[in-house]
Amino acid sequence: MADHERNTTHYKLVTYKTVQGPRAGAVFHDSVFDLAELTDKPSYATMLGVLDDWAEAEALIERAVATMGSGATPSSPLAKVRLLAPVLYPPTIFCAGANYSDHLSEMARVFNLKAEPDPRKAGLTPWHFIKASRTVVQTDARIPLPACAEMLDWEAEMAAFIGRAAKNVPVESALAYVAGYTVANDLSARDFTVRPNVPESSPFRYDWISQKSFDGACPLGPWIVPAKEIPDPQRLGIKLWVNGVLKQDSHTSKMIFSLAEQIAHLSTRLTLHPGDLILTGTPAGVGLARKEFLKSGDVVRVWVEQVGTLSNTLV
Repeated sequence: MADHERNTTHYKLVTYKTVQGPRAGAVFHDSVFDLAELTDKPSYATMLGVLDDWAEAEALIERAVATMGSGATPSSPLAKVRLLAPVLYPPTIFCAGANYSDHLSEMARVFNLKAEPDPRKAGLTPWHFIKASRTVVQTDARIPLPACAEMLDWEAEMAAFIGRAAKNVPVESALAYVAGYTVANDLSARDFTVRPNVPESSPFRYDWISQKSFDGACPLGPWIVPAKEIPDPQRLGIKLWVNGVLKQDSHTSKMIFSLAEQIAHLSTRLTLHPGDLILTGTPAGVGLARKEFLKSGDVVRVWVEQVGTLSNTLV
């Protein structure tokens, strides 16, 4: 698609609150249009319904937006719509661990460890953990501090939604399986990283559920930007602020394993399905490195270039 064509049909995908419940919508010229009504496809009432039919849905939405006349289709002003998380709820959330070179160096300094070798040169592959789907909350949500946690940390991340089933896909074509991109914050309760009273030598020491999967642990949004709007996800700025103070300032080019490599690797382990979400890792600047942690009243903003800004308040 040529640049001038892409600009005239530029839209974003959202899930928004209505009196009938959550509905999937398209944001175009600061207005929100109901996707099921816009495309005459009842199954597109939910974003999972849209992503499950993404090959056809993308073309239908583009045509509808391109031919939309001013006021020709019922809509609501974006400023008056309450946005929910773009997908309620992703079937599976995969989170990349230790995937930014600057973050790897940062953690080595924090723990006074010798710098690890480049994972690629060491022959390693991407590794992920899974975050519970029901931890997802929307932009502007007020997130309760998890009980007993005194070391709640932030992690700015670019995230990608899968748009068609992917199994054993090559790196070269992996991005073709992405429907679009959103912004995420992989909130982490650092005091629950290890289980108390379990020896360091024990293989059962780590507690991924308590650290990563409490209520509100995965703020997501504000929308999905279609993948064709972002030709190269490895060329995006990424920043995070706490109460207006910049904490993370990096670039997706610093990923150790690209999104395409992550998709290709994950697809060798299991089939990725439409609506699955991949959080691609966080750069340097996390709270643990600064001995700073989130407290009640803190406002966290995450920005990913060409995608948008996610904002949440801790309570």
